[in-house]
Amino acid sequence: MDLLLLADRSWPVLRLVMDGHTCIYRATNGLIGHRFLGAPPVLLLDHIGAKSGIKRTTPLVYVADEPDVVIVASKGGHPRHPAWYHNLRANPDTTVQIGAERRAVRARVAGPEERERLWPKAVATYSGYQGYQQRTDREIPLVILEPRRSTTAP
Repeated sequence: MDLLLLADRSWPVLRLVMDGHTCIYRATNGLIGHRFLGAPPVLLLDHIGAKSGIKRTTPLVYVADEPDVVIVASKGGHPRHPAWYHNLRANPDTTVQIGAERRAVRARVAGPEERERLWPKAVATYSGYQGYQQRTDREIPLVILEPRRSTTAP
């Protein structure tokens, strides 16, 4: 069976697993779900549907690049970008949860020089990204989540 076809058919199951991960992460305030032995750290990304306007949450591996956080729009090497990437392009002001900490962030795609610096850090965090990039013709975007100040008055 074609690897891409298998991946496409796996998304409904993966979505259920990710929803469970998100529920446990939120219920334990990040105590369970942020870090697993031998695995890269995971954050929860909130994003608003570009077309639907529906708020969604996706668990994603992240790379710390203080004061920023970097996420990788790999979708496992799929030919298309993940939905959350399109959602962030349409609605870049959002929030993430990293462990127990919630942060207000603004998303932007890394430029060529930033990508050149950050891609090795991403691969060092999760080596699978290298294979994902080899599997697809698209350049996998790196999304930088920059801290933003709260817009609420004191």
